[in-house]
Amino acid sequence: MHSIVLLMWLALCSEQDVRERQISNALTLGVATAALVWLFATGHSWIGADASDAGWALAIVMLLTLPGYMLGRFGAADVKLMGALALATSPQYVLGTFIGAGITVVVWLLSRRRLRTLLNPKLKKRLQTIAETLGDKQPFAPYVLAGFLLTSVWIQ
Repeated sequence: MHSIVLLMWLALCSEQDVRERQISNALTLGVATAALVWLFATGHSWIGADASDAGWALAIVMLLTLPGYMLGRFGAADVKLMGALALATSPQYVLGTFIGAGITVVVWLLSRRRLRTLLNPKLKKRLQTIAETLGDKQPFAPYVLAGFLLTSVWIQ
């Protein structure tokens, strides 16, 4: 049940990231705050892991995202998104989500040209218009969503 709520939150973040190329602080910091309150109130993360596991998950996220942020590969919202996810889950979910997101990126990069040839011309034109107006910045949240979904299926 808790994974479904996290999937819905990640879907909202993904939709906003694709549409606007940014994620609002209300979504990222709001969930991070709720996860912290839950941790302090119950002693467990949202999915039931110990509070120390959530702390280790946050440390892993900082180790993996802050260098990318400093190099300009990740946005601040991506770091906050992953931090909130870490506080709500465990190291296994965080590492699985990163691995799943990486696999999803590779699959997308290898198959996107083939998929574009299969698209309806109107949809193709609409996607091209969106891409032109928003620039080169690639959204990260959809890959996180896919990675979390793969991890949830794998773990449960």
